[in-house]
Amino acid sequence: MPGMNLTRAEARERAALIAVDSYDVSLDLARGETVFGSTTTVRFAATPGSSTFIDAVTDAVHSVTLNGRALDPAEVSDGVRIQLPDLAADNELTVVADAPYMNTGEGLHRFVDPVDGEVYLYTQFEVPDSRRMFAVFEQPDLKATFRFRVTAPSHWDVISNSPTPEPVAATPGNDGGARSVWDFTPTPRLSSYVTALIAGPYQSVRSDVTSSDGRVVPLGVFARKSLMQYLDADNIFELTRQGFEFFEAEFGCPYPFEKYDQLFVPEFNAGAMENAGAVTILEGYVFRGKVPEAQVERRAITVLHELAHMWFGDLVTMRWWNDLWLNESFAEYMSHLAAVENTKFQSAWTTFASVEKSWAYRQDQLPTTHPIFAEIDNLHDVEVNFDGITYAKGASVLRQLVAWVGPDKFMAGVREYFAKHSWQNTELGDLMVELEKASGRDLDQWGRLWLETAGVNSLKPELAVDADGTITSFTILQSAVAEQPTIRPHRLAVGFYDLTDEGTLERVHREELDVDGERTEVPELAGLKRPDLILLNDDDLAYAKVRLDEQSLATATAHLKDFRESLPRTLVWGSAWDAARDGESPARGYVDLILANIASESDSSVILVQLRQLATTLTFYVAEEHREATTVAAVDRLWELATDVPGGSDAQLQFVKSFALLARSGEQLDQIAGLLDGSVTLAGLTVDQDLRWELVAALVAGGRLDQADIDAELERDNTSSGQNAAALAKAAIPTPEAKAEAWESIVVKGDLSNAIQASAVAGFTRVLDTALLEPYSEKYFEAVPGIVAERTHALAQQIVIGLYPAQLTSQATVDRTDEFLASLPEESAALRRMMLENRDGVARALRARAADV
Repeated sequence: MPGMNLTRAEARERAALIAVDSYDVSLDLARGETVFGSTTTVRFAATPGSSTFIDAVTDAVHSVTLNGRALDPAEVSDGVRIQLPDLAADNELTVVADAPYMNTGEGLHRFVDPVDGEVYLYTQFEVPDSRRMFAVFEQPDLKATFRFRVTAPSHWDVISNSPTPEPVAATPGNDGGARSVWDFTPTPRLSSYVTALIAGPYQSVRSDVTSSDGRVVPLGVFARKSLMQYLDADNIFELTRQGFEFFEAEFGCPYPFEKYDQLFVPEFNAGAMENAGAVTILEGYVFRGKVPEAQVERRAITVLHELAHMWFGDLVTMRWWNDLWLNESFAEYMSHLAAVENTKFQSAWTTFASVEKSWAYRQDQLPTTHPIFAEIDNLHDVEVNFDGITYAKGASVLRQLVAWVGPDKFMAGVREYFAKHSWQNTELGDLMVELEKASGRDLDQWGRLWLETAGVNSLKPELAVDADGTITSFTILQSAVAEQPTIRPHRLAVGFYDLTDEGTLERVHREELDVDGERTEVPELAGLKRPDLILLNDDDLAYAKVRLDEQSLATATAHLKDFRESLPRTLVWGSAWDAARDGESPARGYVDLILANIASESDSSVILVQLRQLATTLTFYVAEEHREATTVAAVDRLWELATDVPGGSDAQLQFVKSFALLARSGEQLDQIAGLLDGSVTLAGLTVDQDLRWELVAALVAGGRLDQADIDAELERDNTSSGQNAAALAKAAIPTPEAKAEAWESIVVKGDLSNAIQASAVAGFTRVLDTALLEPYSEKYFEAVPGIVAERTHALAQQIVIGLYPAQLTSQATVDRTDEFLASLPEESAALRRMMLENRDGVARALRARAADV
C-alpha cells in the first residue's frame, strides 16, 4: 500500500520537525479472532504550524483527536498513515482504532494451540511493524517512553518491557468471560521496534540475577502450557547469568532494564528478537527430544546475542537502518566471545568459522553483495538486508577489527561509547571515534576499505625452499575478483603444522602479522624448516578465502581428521568447500573428502554444516551423469557411519537424519521403514517423535507412505510441531495431484500461516524426481510479481526463494530468469535482488557440474 515504505528522506524530515515525549497505549485483546482495539495517546513537540504524519496500519480508524480538535478519519487516514496538520509547539494526539491480528509472524501475531485450543499472542516489530499494533512515529531515532494498558482474558499472562503489574478485574466481555486489565509502568526511552507485548496463558519459571550495581534483576523463562514439560529453564538461566557477568564487566555498564524475560513463542520467523527486557525466541529452541549438540550451542549463542543487544541496540540505538549491520554484527561477535570466555561452549570460534563465515563468504560472492555499510534509502531496503553481510560478514570484520586494534583497546573504546551515548541514538562514526582514541590507530582508511566496499579477498602462500627443506622466502599473495577489486589490510596469523609420531597434526609455529597489498613478504619465516602443512589465517582472525599450497593440500586431504584442534581443521574444511563451490575442484572429490573424514569430526556444528553442504553438493554440484550413483553411494556410506560410530552419540543422530533426508534407493527406504516400525534398530538411537516425522517425510517423498499414513502420524502428535511436519509431508507426496494441491494452497489461496507455509514450501520441493516440478516452472514466474505485491515481506520471501525452480538446474532456467529480470520495473528492487540470488545459485551449480565432469 502507498505509505508502507517509509523513506530515509521522510524520516529525516520528520525527525527535524518533532521530538516525541511519550506514548500511552490501551489495547483490548478480548474482542474476537480478527481485530483488537488500539487507542494511542502520544505527546510530542513540533515546529509550530508544521505538518507531518504518524504511522498506523489499521483495520478501521474510529477517531483522531489532535490538541482537542477532532479530525475526520476518512480525510486524514488511509489505513497506513494518519496526516497531522497545523501542529502546535506541544501536542497531544489520540487515535482510536481497530488493528488486525497477523498470522505472518509480523505485528501482533495470533496463534491457537491445537493441543488445548488456547490463544497465544506475541509481537514482532523489527523493522517497521509496531505500527501494526498502535499509532507510532515508526523510526528508530524518535525514542520515547511507552506505557501499555492491556485488557485481556483473566487467565492469561501479559508480558511487556516493564515488569508485569498485578491485573485488575474488568467488566466481562460479550462472551461472558472474565477479563482483567494490566496497567504497566512507563518504559525508559526506547525505539518503538524494541517494545513488546506477549499475551496468553503462557507458563513461566522464575529466577533472578544480581547485577554489577547490586540490584537483584528478576528473570523469567516462558513457554506455552503444552511445551512446558520440555523446557530446560535451568540451562537458559545459567547462560543468562554467565552473559550478565561477562557483558557487565566488558561494557563497564550495569544491565539497563528492570527485569529480563525470555519467551519462547510459536511461529516465529527469526531466531529471536531483542525486545528490551522481553526477548522473544524461536519455539524450536524448546527441544522435545534429542537434538544435535550443534542446536544446543546455537541456542546458547542466540541467548547471548539477544542479551548483548540490551546494551548495543536497546540502550544505545542506531539512528537509521544503515547501521543495522553494526547492531547485529556487534551482538553476533560478542555472543561468540562470551560463549568462549564464560560458558562451556569454548569452541564457539570453530562454530563461527563453520557457520557464520561460510554464510558470509557465500553471500559476499553473490551478484547482490553490498558493502557492510549499505545505503538504506527506505524500509524495503532494510527488509532485504537481513543477510549474511549484515550479520556474518559484519561480525567477521569486527573480529578482524579487534585483532587490528587489540582486544583490550577495542573494549576500552566500547566502554567509553556506552558511557557517552546511553539512551541515545548514534551512528557508526560515534563508535569509531572511541576506538581510534583507545587504540591510537587511524581507522579512517581501514573503515573505507572494509566497510564501504564489497567482496572477499583470497590469500595463498608463495614460498621457496632449499634442498634441505629450509624456507628461503615466504610471501602472502592477495587477490580479488574483477567485479570487486579492493585489496584490503588484514591482521592474521600463519600457522605451521607437522605430523607427530602419533599421527596427529600439531602446530609447531605461529607468526602473526599485518598483511597489505597484493604481495606481503614474511621474512620472519625464512630460515625455518618447511612444515607438512602451512595454514594462512590460522586462528581465523581475518576475513578472506584461503588456498593451500600443493604440499599442504595433499597433507590436509590425507590427514584432515588428524588435526588435534578443531579450528584449523574447520578452516581446511572451509577451503575445500570454497574450491568445490567455485568449480576449482571436482564436486565428487569434496563428497569423498567428507565421507572419509566426518566420522572423526569432534565438533557437532562442523558435522552439521558438512552434512548440509554434502546435501547441496549432491543435489546441485555433482555432474548430471554421476549424480544418481554418487548420491546412492553417499547415502549408503552415511548408513555405515551411523552403524559404526558410538551408539547414542551426537554423530550417530546426525548421520541418521542426513541419511533420511537423502535416501532414494529401495534398500535405503526399507531401512527407514524399519527404523519407523521398530524392525530395524541402531544401538543407542532413540526414535522420538521429531525423528519419526523425519522418517515419515522420507518415506512419503519415496512413495512408501500416503496421506492416510500422514493423518495417522498426526493423530499421534497433534501439536503445532506435528502440524508443521504433516504439512511438509503432505506437500512432499510424489504425485501430480498432491503437487497441484500444495501449489494451490501456497500460491493461489495464500491463507496459510507463516510456519505452515514454510513447511509446505519445503515439502513441495522435496522430490526424488524433478519432473514433478517441471509444470510449475513457468507458473512460478507468472505468480511471483503478484505474490510480492499482495503479501507481507515474510510470506513473499518464503515463496520467491523457496519455490524457485533451482532443482531444474539448466541453462533454460537461467535464461528464463534473465527474461523475468529484464521485465521487472525499476521499483521492484527487493524482488530483483531475490531473483538475482536465485539465478546465481543455478549458474554456480552449472559451473560446478562442468568442473565435476
